[in-house]
Amino acid sequence: MSPLRSLFGRASGPAPLPYPPTSPEGLAARWVRWVAAHGPAKNPVRDTTGEHAGHHQADDVWFLAGTYGGSVTRRCAVPAGRPLFFPAFNMWQFPAQVGEMPVVPRATGHAQLDGAPLPLATVGTPTPFEVRGALGNGVTSRPRPTPVTCWGLWASLPPLAPGAHELTFGGTDGGGFWVEAQYRLVVN
Repeated sequence: MSPLRSLFGRASGPAPLPYPPTSPEGLAARWVRWVAAHGPAKNPVRDTTGEHAGHHQADDVWFLAGTYGGSVTRRCAVPAGRPLFFPAFNMWQFPAQVGEMPVVPRATGHAQLDGAPLPLATVGTPTPFEVRGALGNGVTSRPRPTPVTCWGLWASLPPLAPGAHELTFGGTDGGGFWVEAQYRLVVN
């Protein structure tokens, strides 16, 4: 990788995760790395339309983003056969030490698919994982390796049936901060 690419683009070769990649903790860590892979111009959390939803997606899961506060409506296509993983409410901390998680005790969340409520799971990563992101990324803002932990209320869905779906999720810290994302998904 060229020095400029490693400085301004998506860095390669992060350390292995301390969690199995498909475990809830591994998926949460991978989601944070996915957000960090984007610079400020294509940040999926700041995206107001869904146009950046497909950037840097993994081959085995499709990540969706909430917001940094407030609500958003997005549209995006999701490949058939891909499970979904997203936070209704989450926080991350960097640099982090073992056991330091940004737990928000009064946080609540919700999610629904096509009008049916979805279960949420509380997932945290007490062992830090390395994040190397694009310069100006939405997690650490720096491309150098940084230990990160995260905590949140997450949802995992099996692959959706082909066609159109409406997914809504969000949450609050219990003290006035809230997030809400509505996705109009097309699975093909």
